[in-house]
Amino acid sequence: MAWTRWVLTAGSWLKRALPGYCAFCLSSHARIEGWCDECFALLKHNDAGCPRCKEPLTSFDHQTSARLCGHCLSAPPAFTVTTAEYLYDGAVKALVRDFKFQASPRAGTLLVELMLAKPPAQLGQALLPVPMYPGRARERGFNQAHWLAHELSQRLSLPLLGATCIKQLPSQRTLGRRQRAANLKGAFRLSAPLPAHLTIIDDVVTTGATAHELARLALEQGAERVDLWAPARTPLGNS
Repeated sequence: MAWTRWVLTAGSWLKRALPGYCAFCLSSHARIEGWCDECFALLKHNDAGCPRCKEPLTSFDHQTSARLCGHCLSAPPAFTVTTAEYLYDGAVKALVRDFKFQASPRAGTLLVELMLAKPPAQLGQALLPVPMYPGRARERGFNQAHWLAHELSQRLSLPLLGATCIKQLPSQRTLGRRQRAANLKGAFRLSAPLPAHLTIIDDVVTTGATAHELARLALEQGAERVDLWAPARTPLGNS
């Protein structure tokens, strides 16, 4: 894992110095996406996630109606389907962190390729990145969700819509589901008109509270269906 993390942190110079090599193990058997088949198979794939929020399901959860998790059965989010096909763990976690906190374009490009390797069954008519409060964006230097959405919009020829975060939010990483939801009330503004089917883009799905608030607002403003698409989902018990 330490070797993998070093490789990922190497950033754009690695892309220039080692074209055609796997970003995870440095083998020369990389596919055009940037990794070898063996490393792709070893990623933590989220194949058994709840179709609505993509929370990883236990064997007991598999017996529930339509394979939905308990939270989505009792309090369904405003979005309909989540596509987050990798767990926020191991090499994928290292990629997300290198992209988010080191602004590595190599890591961001690999995340886009991982998303396109396992895309949604139904794409929306436009992409909406999760917005960031302007002060936070200036502090970090970029909005990682917007970067991913922009790259995906170019690759998929889909319009890129915008939302505004008008409320300075405390860090959500240490908060539970209810605290996140309370913080997000009234945090966003959307520009109309919206398409009937909209896809929200984020870097990681934790509780889904942010996407829920954006989706709720989009539905209020005329959208008929809102989905969520991100590279990774926080494993069960970590949200």
